[in-house]
Amino acid sequence: MSSVMNDRLPRHRITVEEYYRMAEEGLLKPDVRHELIEGEIIEMAPMGSPHAAEASDLMYLFIRSLGSSALVRVQMPVRLDTFSEPEPDLAVVRPRQDSYRARHPTAAEVLLLVEISDSSCSRDRRRKIPLYARYGVPEVWIVDVARRQLHSYRSPKDGVFSDSASTTSLGATPLSALPGAVVDLSVLFGKPN
Repeated sequence: MSSVMNDRLPRHRITVEEYYRMAEEGLLKPDVRHELIEGEIIEMAPMGSPHAAEASDLMYLFIRSLGSSALVRVQMPVRLDTFSEPEPDLAVVRPRQDSYRARHPTAAEVLLLVEISDSSCSRDRRRKIPLYARYGVPEVWIVDVARRQLHSYRSPKDGVFSDSASTTSLGATPLSALPGAVVDLSVLFGKPN
């Protein structure tokens, strides 16, 4: 009975503005990472060393490979709409004169989003990939640390990615939204100690 009743209860989706007010009021724990997905505040898992190492390596690879043709943002928000402001591990976005000081990038300014997953791969695939496709993000990667795989999603159409692939053979990888841009991912996942 309770699950049926709970499904019928009205829910209030939090807006991005309400989310920021909650943080300002101290209603969100300052030592816990959060993101807003479709009006829900989602606690993000703590970042382990492998996750941090991949984020660091990718940031370096993107900056070195892309130069001034794109801006690389690490664990910073992307505003998708009034109810969603995820914080992907990396966002490769169009450069702007103000470096996004006035506002966070929108989906129209994103060239590539990267989610690094220690334990959240299935959740990212179920929740974030469809969200990013719905807003027309041209390319998304999930770096699956546990399986040492790269899952790529490209060509959003009608709210779904029409091109997806998974590989453990990493090398020169082009960015679909930035013609001519290639990132060598062969150093990803490093060598086990």
